[in-house]
Amino acid sequence: MAGLAMDGSNPDVNVLDGINGLAKGAPHWLNRAMEYAGEYGIIAALAVLCLIAWWGARKRPDAPAAVAGLVWAPLAAGVALLANFPIRAIVERPRPFKEHAGLEVLVPGKTDFSFVSDHATLTMAVGVGLFIAHRKYGLIGIGLALLEGFCRVYMGVHYPTDVIGGFALGTAVALLLAPVAQAGLIPAATAVGRTSGWWLVQAGGPAVRAVSEPVTAVPVSRAERDEDLAA
Repeated sequence: MAGLAMDGSNPDVNVLDGINGLAKGAPHWLNRAMEYAGEYGIIAALAVLCLIAWWGARKRPDAPAAVAGLVWAPLAAGVALLANFPIRAIVERPRPFKEHAGLEVLVPGKTDFSFVSDHATLTMAVGVGLFIAHRKYGLIGIGLALLEGFCRVYMGVHYPTDVIGGFALGTAVALLLAPVAQAGLIPAATAVGRTSGWWLVQAGGPAVRAVSEPVTAVPVSRAERDEDLAA
């Protein structure tokens, strides 16, 4: 892969040059904004999106199952990042600025390998995980992941194929492992709903919780029954 990156006729390099070239003529404030968004901002926005989705899921009739579905989104990101460690070690693709001169590198000093992009992997895994649980929030999350991928190339720290590989890895983990994850997460969320931490998986106060609990009949004496009938 490193050899292809040095070939100026390679589409991967052409797209990199085209997107990163935007940074060369951009004002300083815009590059700083893209740098912040690509490094931290979009990930922070996804975290807020997950919290908003969780808050709403607690109000649904199937709250424990809905919350369990949302919990899978950040967990899928963690699993996908772990899966990326051996991929990077096997491929060992250098960062584009090490093999392709003339890039506008907004975040210098990165020494790890380039393929696949951790940021693209994490954000897409969260986006797809959210989509499985909630279509609207999932579409927003996937949109943020696509923006993350653009930022990484704009910043000069990844090739486009690094980003595409990250999207593929994050999507595969979130989709393929979702049934297995839900098989454990739904019972766990249901169990939490029966503890003092019930507020984590359902909205409302103790009165709402009491409605869902079995009603125990109160013994009534025969004299009380006769009195009620007479009334």
